[in-house]
Amino acid sequence: MMKPGLLRIFDIVLSTLGLLFASPVILLILLMGVVDTGRPIFCQERLGRNQIPFILFKLRTMIPNTPSVATHLANSQAITRLGHFLRRTKLDELPQLWNVLKGDMSLVGPRPGLLNQVELTAARERLDVFAARPGITGLAQVSEIDMSTPELLAQTDAQMIADMSVRNYFKYILLTVVGTGRGDRIKL
Repeated sequence: MMKPGLLRIFDIVLSTLGLLFASPVILLILLMGVVDTGRPIFCQERLGRNQIPFILFKLRTMIPNTPSVATHLANSQAITRLGHFLRRTKLDELPQLWNVLKGDMSLVGPRPGLLNQVELTAARERLDVFAARPGITGLAQVSEIDMSTPELLAQTDAQMIADMSVRNYFKYILLTVVGTGRGDRIKL
């Protein structure tokens, strides 16, 4: 089991490096996003550690004012052309490095749910998943388990937290970078 302090050190170092190296890409996507939707940054309230809400940052992939629902319930027609590319490459997640640096999130942890996902919240509460910081990626994402199966997702999150190690931390990051798993996705 990895000590939380060590996990936080990894998060700070890697998110700082990620933001430094990805800043030209983020800037380019922001400019493209201004042309695409006029509002390239997407902010959404999510449930964090100990069920404390926080604002999650992403690059916008859907038209502005799309209803705030879990990804598997979203309207696929709302995704923009740029949004399809950002989702496929996972580049829409880059601004969450700021959430990691701030301490709202970890690089590896359970994906933060929406406040209105009652079934997922109850399952995670029952399994003490909220004791961990939510993450950008984790076991569920690389295993293609999404929020459409809340009980399975919560069980997978609890397993990941129990089995967290330095090896698993870097394994989930590497698997995400090379494109293993698709995590949450819109049903077409």
